[in-house]
Amino acid sequence: MSGSSLPPGSKRAISRRILVAPFAPTARHVGDVVEDTDDLLHASGDLRTGRALITTVIALLLASLSLLAVLAFHFPEYLTTPELRHKYSVDVLRQLLFAGLLVAGGLSLGNLILGRRRNPNLVAFALVIAAVALGGSRVPVGDFPDHTPYIGLDWFILDLLGSTLIFVVIEKLFPLYRGQPIFRREWQTDLKHFAVNHFLVGLMLLLVNFVIHRGFGWLVNHDFQLAVQKIWFLPQLLLCILVADLAEYFTHRAYHEVPLLWKFHSVHHSTKTMDWLAGSRQHIFEIIATRIAVLAPLFVVGFSESVINAYIIIVGFQAVFNHANVHLPWGPLKYLIVTPDFHHWHHSQDDEAIDKNYAAHYSFIDYFFGTAVKSDRKFPERYGVVGDYMPDGFVNQQLFPFKAMIKPDAQT
Repeated sequence: MSGSSLPPGSKRAISRRILVAPFAPTARHVGDVVEDTDDLLHASGDLRTGRALITTVIALLLASLSLLAVLAFHFPEYLTTPELRHKYSVDVLRQLLFAGLLVAGGLSLGNLILGRRRNPNLVAFALVIAAVALGGSRVPVGDFPDHTPYIGLDWFILDLLGSTLIFVVIEKLFPLYRGQPIFRREWQTDLKHFAVNHFLVGLMLLLVNFVIHRGFGWLVNHDFQLAVQKIWFLPQLLLCILVADLAEYFTHRAYHEVPLLWKFHSVHHSTKTMDWLAGSRQHIFEIIATRIAVLAPLFVVGFSESVINAYIIIVGFQAVFNHANVHLPWGPLKYLIVTPDFHHWHHSQDDEAIDKNYAAHYSFIDYFFGTAVKSDRKFPERYGVVGDYMPDGFVNQQLFPFKAMIKPDAQT
């Protein structure tokens, strides 16, 4: 009756199975949770109602951003942007964080109770629990050094939330392409570009400021700058935008007409679907080089701080808005300012659109230099680089220009 009749090896095998068996379903379940969540994050297409997909996506987004926000509260000297630290209210941010945790936790828990998309919602709820366990919205913030290397995590969180709320709504209210989903193809790649561009904002600003002050400081004339700063705010702002856009125009044109520079700029043009996130797809080299080329003249001319701050807001809005899936009746304004319709043509593969519409703010610059698109059609047919040779994926696109230099016979 005893187990002594079994060979010793069999006893050990049975004991091992008895010990492991209770944990095996847990291991499989964790694998299923990870796999289902990964499948959701790699999916694209419409958000259909009635399947808990919308609430699951919202829960995952808010839970992820809330956990990142808690980390930013814990390490503000390394994870927040100095320029923003002195602008926003910590109390307001705490309230936003609390609301985010509440909504994410409520949606994910509700879906779990109702048995809808359990695995992704389990991840969202776990992220909420982790955020709360780390202090949630009550993380104390004491004094900390102000001149440390930093990652713009707070800028990423706030800009992603704000851009999503503003531009997704605008795109749904005034769409150019009505059937275009929010999560269109390759959105994951552009979100990675968006994140890296924000995380590296500190390093890029440091490099840009160093080059501008060292390379262009000798051109500064203080009397001239004082004269410029005495101009009324609105005319000075319009002049600032004009100086910046002229620099942008010729820099942008060089990206298209100089083969070496096009290898980098083609990354930006490779997106095949235009929306508010598409403008984030840029090579890091291009971001730095363009900022130097545009900000250097503004530094030399010496516009007032209030004008520069207003310009930064305008350029930030237009950079996103002009890539958005938006169509509005602009009337004669389309000959004065750059609109989404105008800039969409710049991203087109159509023959009449190649190397056209370079301006970022004032469309009349392109009309003046003869580089504005002339077409009988209102909208382009296809977007992206001719030949669609750009690989997908953030890392692949950052490496592409260098690989193209090694293989000059590639379509670049």
